Amino acid sequence: MANVVLEFKASAGDSEPQNRPVLIVGQLNNLAQTNWTQVKGKLQPAVSEKVWQAALTALNPNPTDSCPLYLSHAAVAALPSRVSRHNSPSSAHFLSRLVRTCLPGGTSRCILVVCERSDVFASACAIARAFPIFSRRSASSRRTEKKEVTVEFITVGQDNGPLDLTILQCLANAADGVRLAARIVDTPCNEMNTDHFLEEIKAVGTELGISPVIIQGEELKQKGFGGIYGVGKAAVNPPALAVLSHKPDGATQTIAWVGKGIVYDTGGLSIKGKTNMPGMKRDCGGAAAILGAFKATVKQGFKDNLHAVFCLAENAVGPAATRPDDIHTLYSGKTVEINNTDAEGRLVLSDGVVYASKDLSADIILDMATLTGAQGISTGKYHCAVMTNSEQWEMACVSAGRSSGDLAHPLVYCPELHFSEFTSAVADMKNSVADRENATSSCAGLFIGSHLGFDWPGVWVHVDIASPVHAGERATGFGVALLMALFGQASDDPMLNQVSPLGAARMNAASGDPMARDSKRRRLV
Repeated sequence: MANVVLEFKASAGDSEPQNRPVLIVGQLNNLAQTNWTQVKGKLQPAVSEKVWQAALTALNPNPTDSCPLYLSHAAVAALPSRVSRHNSPSSAHFLSRLVRTCLPGGTSRCILVVCERSDVFASACAIARAFPIFSRRSASSRRTEKKEVTVEFITVGQDNGPLDLTILQCLANAADGVRLAARIVDTPCNEMNTDHFLEEIKAVGTELGISPVIIQGEELKQKGFGGIYGVGKAAVNPPALAVLSHKPDGATQTIAWVGKGIVYDTGGLSIKGKTNMPGMKRDCGGAAAILGAFKATVKQGFKDNLHAVFCLAENAVGPAATRPDDIHTLYSGKTVEINNTDAEGRLVLSDGVVYASKDLSADIILDMATLTGAQGISTGKYHCAVMTNSEQWEMACVSAGRSSGDLAHPLVYCPELHFSEFTSAVADMKNSVADRENATSSCAGLFIGSHLGFDWPGVWVHVDIASPVHAGERATGFGVALLMALFGQASDDPMLNQVSPLGAARMNAASGDPMARDSKRRRLV
């Protein structure tokens, strides 16, 4: 998978399956709507129309099914015919699985996706997840030839014309962002420490013509970033706060994405056990997703100010490590008594969101993190957990999850009941809850929000992606598609406008609705 080149084309062209293996995939009712003339160029002469129709008749998805068409060179696969209201209509997770298991081998292959136009974006991102980049297998390092996978969409239903070049470029950039995020998350800390992560940020900045702002090491302490500095000060590679800023002319609002970039989490002195620590290279998943999404979003054209804030640290054990009982002053000016050094993500993010508010004057702040193991208990392996001070944005996140395939579900937002869990006798708050059976994922998010202030007038969104950041032992690039869809309203790209749940606001504004114009933030609400 590491040497796969993924291309999206309006037409993949005709080729016999023995020369270019092919997988045709879609919901059964969509496959049934497909005209033989649309697929025969990729199947003939090995597969006849009679065989094609017989295969469609044989498919019985429960929830999925597949059928070989010609030896190991051609196959057709069916996605679930129905999904629940908490799933994506694209069946994105099932599509990734079918591509991994049913796509025939070869150096040049084709995937033909049959779907409605509204599912194209989620389907493209789902396919990208099936082709991770990172590998250190010795056999893969000896292979120099690139394998090509060409993806073509046949759209059915309304607006079923071919995809234009603008949409194809959007799909390519989104897929590149997903694969970038997955590669960073898959890379172990000996190759992806804080310095290496900064190089990834600089590389994206160079590609976009943006110079990052970097505050690193002792400078963090001097400037008052007690959260980031306190978490990362024991590591060989110093902690850092890095910012990429896109500031176009005519921007009417400022958006900040803040990512947790813990490149490795030992738990600190509250050290993790031997079974819980493996996999903690993934604790930078939030920052990785924001980097991939920022790159893709800016490439597609973004109308408003967009800042990507990366809170980078390695939570290491050493003589300089933060101890339980230590008290740190965070960038908000609030003091935190440390009662659990393994609750470090909220410390670095608190510095990040306050920086976004104070220094970047952000109207909308979204933080994304692999924050709590309890997230997987709260919302599971496929849905990230969302908490926000805005009911409209809560609904928008759920909707964006369905349209992007990066599923989302709300957490309880009730600071008046839950924030007392952090009560400290000697500081403004502790960093970990008193009762671990009381909405721990919600409480973790509230800790971050408390440093902004629960009366902060802007929109704050917290996204916990701890479980969906990986599937088994591979990263998924989760979060890239969600961010692109959620903020698609502010994009120049028509595909992102279509999948954005906030697009209706623009139509209301155009129609003269005063409610849509009374706040500069309301354009995205």
